[in-house]
Amino acid sequence: MIGRLNHVAIAVPDLDAACAQYRDALGASVGAPQDEPDHGVTVVFVDLPNTKIEFLYPLGENSPIAGFLEKNPAGGIHHICYEVEDILAARDRLTESGARVLGSGEPKIGAHGKPVLFLHPKDFGGTLIELEQS
Repeated sequence: MIGRLNHVAIAVPDLDAACAQYRDALGASVGAPQDEPDHGVTVVFVDLPNTKIEFLYPLGENSPIAGFLEKNPAGGIHHICYEVEDILAARDRLTESGARVLGSGEPKIGAHGKPVLFLHPKDFGGTLIELEQS
C-alpha cells in the first residue's frame, strides 16, 4: 500500500540556522520558507537525490510544533511521510485494521498541495506517520 518515502520532517527551533547548516555544511539544495497556516507551521524543503527533508517551524501560538519543541528544545524528527496512490482507500484499509487516523479522518491539503493524513504514533512503533496522495 505505501509507496516511496516522500520526506522526513524535522522540527527545528531556529529555521534560519537549520537551513544554513544543511546548505553550507552539507551542500544541500534548500528551498524557501513556506507558511502553512492550516497546519500551524512554516516549512522548508531540502531536496536530496532520493527524498526530501522537511524542516518544521512553529507558525502562531497554537502550532503543534511549538508543543513538540517545548518537549524537545533542540528539535528532532517529528514524522515520516510515505506516498500512497489513493489516500481514501489507504485510510479505509488502515482504520479497518485498527489504526487511528488523527483529526477528523478527512484529508487536508499538505505543503505539496496534495491530500495528507496523519496516523497515530502509538499504532506505528512510536512514529507519527503522514500519508500523502501521490
